[in-house]
Amino acid sequence: MDKIKVAVLGATGLVGQRFIELLAEHPYFEIVDLLASERSAGKKYREAANWVLSSDIPESVADMEVKLLEVENVSKDVDIVFSALPSDVAKAVEFKFAEKFVVCSNASAYRLEKDVPLVIPEINPDHIELINVQRKSRNLNGYLVTNPNCSTIIVLLSLKPIYDAFGIESFAVVTMQALSGAGYRGVPSMAIVDNLIPFIKKEEEKIEKESKKILGTLEKDHIKEAEMKITASCNRVPVLDGHTAVVFVKTKEKASLEEVKEVMKSFKSLPQELNLPTAPENPVIVREEQDRPQPRLDRNAGRGMSVTVGRIREDTIFDFKFVVLGHNTIRGAAGASVLNAELLYKLDKLG
Repeated sequence: MDKIKVAVLGATGLVGQRFIELLAEHPYFEIVDLLASERSAGKKYREAANWVLSSDIPESVADMEVKLLEVENVSKDVDIVFSALPSDVAKAVEFKFAEKFVVCSNASAYRLEKDVPLVIPEINPDHIELINVQRKSRNLNGYLVTNPNCSTIIVLLSLKPIYDAFGIESFAVVTMQALSGAGYRGVPSMAIVDNLIPFIKKEEEKIEKESKKILGTLEKDHIKEAEMKITASCNRVPVLDGHTAVVFVKTKEKASLEEVKEVMKSFKSLPQELNLPTAPENPVIVREEQDRPQPRLDRNAGRGMSVTVGRIREDTIFDFKFVVLGHNTIRGAAGASVLNAELLYKLDKLG
């Protein structure tokens, strides 16, 4: 097949680098444009990007010229634009790109807009139908689809099997989030070495608000939010990659510990049915060891696209509690957008 031409916005940043790593040898997609700020525009990618991933810069993009972040700089044959832009920049430009292109965004700027799909393909693929409302209301040739906050994705993937089988009345989550979630220059070393920071701006609100939209029901032109109580407390810890969360959940229907484990182990969804290239065989991996999951050991499970759950046990206040870990810049960021794009392609939504 002829590959679908794509562009990456914010290509030089940490999430932009993850996009390039995931797309470089992709069976569906081919990178033809890289866009970034004035600081990088006009340079070869290898010169503009401070490449911080353990892999090498893909040769297919190393000598590609970085273009200035303008709609007219995207090649006419591009179908999908991937956005790794900071939220404030995304707010100003993403819908300008959506006038012409399909935009798959990792940015938070428009996640909670009524007509913007906020999608985790294993959880709410039907919400993609909001693009029809968005196109009509905003007079677009393209459209914008977003993926959630990194912690929201990791937590909800672990909860979805429970939600489907037994319902959820409420859940509480405490996160221990990796440094890469703040970007390469996000947290000074003097602030985090020998330390833990018990605050991440807007992170708790994102988990609480985004979760209700994602678990909600599509009703014609909007999403009816899920009715449940959610509370979150977020922390930054001295781990490079891999967000860990402790989750406490109260179910609507009574369930046994073994039943909860079984629905998690057996969970598969539309991306697995469609055999999407980036989709993991098992979105949720359950481990029985008493000291797992751990970031160094488990963040790359399913090529970074699975979440790993451990220490599943009954709770005296809620019904169950467990620990979940996922790779924040792969499953929680670039990989989530790529998986959204694969789903759009398979569902014939790119036209």
